[in-house]
Amino acid sequence: MTVLIVDESAKKRDELRASVEKTMPDAEFLSFDTSLGALAEARKKEIDIAFLSVEMPELGGLDLGEYLEEMYPLVNLIFLSGEKTFGYDALKLHASGYLLMPADDDAVRKELDDLRHPAAQKELKRVFAQTFGNFELFVDGKPVAFKYTKTKEIVAILINNRGAQTTNGEIIADLWEDDGDPEKKSSYLSNLRQDLQNTFSRLKLNGIILKQRGSMAIATDRIECDLYDWLEKKEKSKYKYIGDYMNQYSWPEFRHAELDEISYAMADEGY
Repeated sequence: MTVLIVDESAKKRDELRASVEKTMPDAEFLSFDTSLGALAEARKKEIDIAFLSVEMPELGGLDLGEYLEEMYPLVNLIFLSGEKTFGYDALKLHASGYLLMPADDDAVRKELDDLRHPAAQKELKRVFAQTFGNFELFVDGKPVAFKYTKTKEIVAILINNRGAQTTNGEIIADLWEDDGDPEKKSSYLSNLRQDLQNTFSRLKLNGIILKQRGSMAIATDRIECDLYDWLEKKEKSKYKYIGDYMNQYSWPEFRHAELDEISYAMADEGY
């Protein structure tokens, strides 16, 4: 679990961390004296629990909480204040808790014992990628509808590459098999990337796509995928490979052949 603590006072941050560690000794802590610094870090790393001082300069704790909830719908927001004035505003944000400061160990423990989104709930990934048979991407149990069909194919390419950064040129080669004007295809790819960003932002899936200059990758730890599970667990996987893989596309032929070899080897070993 990643715990974010935001308060101007270093002493208050240290005291709160000490209290949290008594209940969650294995937690990873991120500590900031500004909301803007915390927000920048949260864009790079998913936050599970956020202790946010309401009275912060530049960007108040309530506003920071709203941004965090937009990025991570299952974040547990616990607001900190020396008075009850902001309790109603915190309630409107569906906060997990509200601590009157200074808070003792028991008060902190009670908040952690009654999180709005417990750890067990967060372990259930919202995104499932089906690669055996036809490729499909599901979010909260429903197929994702992209504006362009090739946007979905980009996701399939990234999942097939299993977390490796994939360049724009490689994506273009797979999508169009080097057919047509490369400059025109690059322009079309920009539209597809924008569709991908818009769709995932609408679904609050920030952090699923890891972008670098001129390339993209899928965050494999943020999704459940039949391919990944089968490769890791083999015969113990709840998913079974029976020779079909992303059937609607022609470019995964090498991965398809690799899966066949693994399947044959498993059969020879008596799995």
